[in-house]
Amino acid sequence: MLICVPEVLSKDDVAEFRRVMDDCAWEDGRSTAGAQSALVKKNEQLPPDSEVARRLGNHIVSALTANPRFISAAIPLQIFPPLFNRYGAAEGHHFGIHVDNAVRGDHRTGLRIRTDLSVTLFLSEPEEYDGGELVVEDFYGFHEVKLPAGDLVLYPASSLHMVTPVTRGRRVASFFWLQSMIRDAHARSLIFDLDTAIQALVERLGRDDPETVKLTGIYHNLIRRWAEV
Repeated sequence: MLICVPEVLSKDDVAEFRRVMDDCAWEDGRSTAGAQSALVKKNEQLPPDSEVARRLGNHIVSALTANPRFISAAIPLQIFPPLFNRYGAAEGHHFGIHVDNAVRGDHRTGLRIRTDLSVTLFLSEPEEYDGGELVVEDFYGFHEVKLPAGDLVLYPASSLHMVTPVTRGRRVASFFWLQSMIRDAHARSLIFDLDTAIQALVERLGRDDPETVKLTGIYHNLIRRWAEV
């Protein structure tokens, strides 16, 4: 399941993020890569423990928890502190095909999560750079993702994925992982589809329509059956 969530950050938020980040020192992106990923990773990132990275990351988490589509798609239990990377054409940056680590730990907070979903939040507009597509493989083939600044994409952390070489400009993004209350990806997809249908019915019939109320009950009972908290 690959789901796009528009306008997680406003354009003003993105502009402020970029202004702050442009004044920061960046480091080799391999510092947070696993053994296999480090072999194919060539980019830069903000030092994860820096005050700027933590402050901007907290802003993102606050925006996510207030976003109904994100909550519906992810049903998050724990969100890993967001990280930030950039890919430059002059440096030949790219990230070859890889799979994310199954478990991520944050030494500063002691948080450890199972990585059910990977998240990329775009902080550059598509016209700012060439290349740099996020490419995710699933049962139906490869999918290229290149979203407006402020939008994000959710996809299974178990997926093979890559970032194609940036050939012009600079690609800036936030990336992180989350553990969902619903571990099973198929069950999580069914719940998302059900919630989407319920919200459409609410728009047409109102929240107090008897059939809408019944479906809402089914939605919560499925979460009650499958949730791990």
